[in-house]
Amino acid sequence: MKLDPALNTAPSHPQSVYLMGIGGVAMGALAGGLAAQGLAVRGSDRPLYPPMSTFLAERNIPVAQGFDPANLDPAPKVVIVGNVIRADNPEVERLAEMGLPYLSLPQALAQWFIRDRLSLVAAGTHGKTTTTALLASALIRAKLDPGFMVGGIMNEGGQNFRDGEGPHFAVEGDEYDTAFFDKRPKFVHYRPKVAILSSLEFDHADIYPDLNAVRAAFDMLVERIPPEGTLVAWGESSEVMDRAAGAACRVQTYGVGPGWDWSLIEAEPAPGGGAALRLKAPNGWELNFTTPLAGEHNALNAVAAVAALSAAGLEPARSAGLMAGFGGVKRRQQVRGAADGVVVVDDFAHHPTAVRETTKAVARFGLPGWRPGQGRLVAVFEPRTNTSKTKRFQDEYAQAFDAADLVFLREPPGVEDLPPEERFSSARLAQDLAARGTPAMALPDSDALLAALGEELAPGDLCLVMSNGGFDNLHQRLLDALGQRERA
Repeated sequence: MKLDPALNTAPSHPQSVYLMGIGGVAMGALAGGLAAQGLAVRGSDRPLYPPMSTFLAERNIPVAQGFDPANLDPAPKVVIVGNVIRADNPEVERLAEMGLPYLSLPQALAQWFIRDRLSLVAAGTHGKTTTTALLASALIRAKLDPGFMVGGIMNEGGQNFRDGEGPHFAVEGDEYDTAFFDKRPKFVHYRPKVAILSSLEFDHADIYPDLNAVRAAFDMLVERIPPEGTLVAWGESSEVMDRAAGAACRVQTYGVGPGWDWSLIEAEPAPGGGAALRLKAPNGWELNFTTPLAGEHNALNAVAAVAALSAAGLEPARSAGLMAGFGGVKRRQQVRGAADGVVVVDDFAHHPTAVRETTKAVARFGLPGWRPGQGRLVAVFEPRTNTSKTKRFQDEYAQAFDAADLVFLREPPGVEDLPPEERFSSARLAQDLAARGTPAMALPDSDALLAALGEELAPGDLCLVMSNGGFDNLHQRLLDALGQRERA
């Protein structure tokens, strides 16, 4: 039995809501926002781990473990279906039988939270989580009481979602598909008035067959910006500028060096950490400001945020000044701790471009508790995404670790369904890195990695752990092991 498209609609005043796949970062945040509005909220998912398990528990939101048709009893007024849910899920079959209204997450977000507010959408293959968080943080500290949805937990307030009562809503423009019943990218629902397009590369091989499909997705975003809106476009990318060429709205470019509407003239390590930036604005003014984030890629994220906030009505100088107070996002250059003289960092980087820029940023700018030259930069990488587990980026990853002094690799987990000839090989990558002059070691699992790291890491080192998953809690296990070594 299939879902009735006529029931893909939002009730005006739902008293109770059920979320299938509630444990995702965005779904959990939406659940928290709906609960804060006074709705009765519950949901289901596979076993969860922090931070989302803690997030939901702190808000007293019941979560059923596993998907069971009985979970829908008693019947909610509306069901929100996460994009991890497939059409053959037993709860979906029960939903169809019950004839209940249903929505995707993006539909629910637009209906009940974005509404008619000025929507700022940060999109692109890279940088969208950090840029969205920069927008949200700045609007909060400007006392404009914004709403926002960020694809990671912000360190400021420990949240990734907020309704707010102000006129702005900042949202991460995810290009992943909306739901099994709506294969368009999520951002088509977000009613953009100001949009940032920070980059465009091939990713998400599980839903996009090729680069042309990715291009078509971002074309849909640009088409939805009204003529009175603004597109903030990274001018150094021909792919981004090709999309911008089809915009009916004003386009403002940004990039490194002169020639852009927003020109990043200089980005240097700041004495207290982060970066000191010099930016030339469209009105010719030179803006000097700082950001706590490391790396040129993050400097560009800050520039894009300044441009978008200015398009939303803030003065450019005020927008730039607000960048300094940003508290960061968990799993983005997050220092998890230090033990026995080793600093352990957690980062979400997984695409080869993100891995390359993250290692470059840390090597040049450092992070709190570790300065360049203090010790080695030891990179640890887990190829976990549907794209990185395939050989699609095998050669590109070989050029992504040049800034590291030593690299540890895990063989990709969960590749049993892939033919052997299509799988990514960490062993081959280790050989390729060694040929480029970077010592590297490939290991079968996180236990073997933990043991090898415990033997290799020395006081003064920074261990940069990169994965888009939990990595079997490797970060904390490593800190615990280093602590034991220190006490011994």
